[in-house]
Amino acid sequence: MALTFDAFDAHHHTLWLRYAHTQVGGRADAESVVDATCARLLEHWPHVLTRESVAQYAWAVLKEEVAQWLEERGREPALVGTAAFRAAIRKLLRAGARDRFTVLQGEIGLYAAISRLPERQYDAIVLRHVLRVPDETVAEYLGVELATVRSQVRHARRRLARELDLPETGNETEE
Repeated sequence: MALTFDAFDAHHHTLWLRYAHTQVGGRADAESVVDATCARLLEHWPHVLTRESVAQYAWAVLKEEVAQWLEERGREPALVGTAAFRAAIRKLLRAGARDRFTVLQGEIGLYAAISRLPERQYDAIVLRHVLRVPDETVAEYLGVELATVRSQVRHARRRLARELDLPETGNETEE
C-alpha cells in the first residue's frame, strides 16, 4: 500500500504544492498543507483506493486542507496576491510593457474576478490557466468529462469577460 501511495504522491505532489501556494501564499505554508493532505490520504489509503477516482478524492482532500488552513488563520485565498503578481511579471518580462502599473492593475483585477467565480469554474480556470494543467488532468482532478471541463472554462471566460467589460474571444485555448 505504501509504495502505491508513494507513486501516486510522486505523480501529483508538485501540482498540489503549486496549487496550495496560490491559495496560502507561501512555499513553507504550502508544504505544510500538502504534508497534511498526504498524511490524511495515507492514513485512509485503502479507503481512498476504493473511490471511483482517486485523483478527484485527493483533490477534494487538498482543497479541504487548504480551506482549514485558511480558516484557522482567518485568511482568504491568496490567489490575487500570488498568481496575479507572477502573471504580471511574466507579461512584463515577455512584452517589456511600457506602463507597468497598468499591467499589474489588469492582472490584479483579473485574478480578483477569478476568485469570485463559482467553485467548479474557479477550479477549472485555476488548474487550466493559472497552473497550466492539460484539460485531461483537469477533468481527472474534478472527476468530470473533458467536455465538462471545456464547458466550465467557456462559462467562466464569458463571466470574466462580462465582469471585466472585455470582449469575448471565442478562442477557448488562448492563454
